[in-house]
Amino acid sequence: MVASPGRNLVLSAAHCLLGSDTQQVAFVPRYTKAKPQPYGMFPVLRDAAGRSRIWIDPRYRSQGPDRAATLDVAFAQVGPDARGFPVQDVVGGNRLVTGAGYAHAKVSLIGYPASAARPRLCVNRTTKFTSKDARIPGSFLRIDCTGYPGGTSGGPFLLRYNGQTGTGDVVGVIGGWKTGGDTADTSYSSYFGTDVKRLYEKAVAGAKVR
Repeated sequence: MVASPGRNLVLSAAHCLLGSDTQQVAFVPRYTKAKPQPYGMFPVLRDAAGRSRIWIDPRYRSQGPDRAATLDVAFAQVGPDARGFPVQDVVGGNRLVTGAGYAHAKVSLIGYPASAARPRLCVNRTTKFTSKDARIPGSFLRIDCTGYPGGTSGGPFLLRYNGQTGTGDVVGVIGGWKTGGDTADTSYSSYFGTDVKRLYEKAVAGAKVR
């Protein structure tokens, strides 16, 4: 969940929101196996042509997840819950922060392993990782947190995380270098710079409540 004027945007990794299966997708905040919908369900909306209202940098779509790994970020517009409340009113919003650098002393990483009953939370420092693989160029945020296998992609990197509100300042999402990392104990994020700021602004404009 990312704060926005329309109170209706969620943030994830671009590779999570590609493909035909995104035609039927919803955001279910704070899911656990014991309580699968503690705050309801917020479906990703569709436009008049039936396409999901998802914003991904066109270069990510055209170049693919390796060549465009630094652009592995997506925004999606979700509708209200069954009671008619927008998602940000229900669970709050993480403030998007761009241009904050790569190295942070205390970042909270949240992810939902595909086989786990509840999300994982880890707190550690981030460092700058620059790829030496010409097929996957660019620099990324890197964090060491054990137990973040498949399914955790799109989970946020949060500064100043408040455990009571469940929100903070989001500076990354699991994705990017090999779509988030090739081991379960180290995760990566595309850097939130100018490209992400522009994509967010485009999503805000497109998801404006009329």
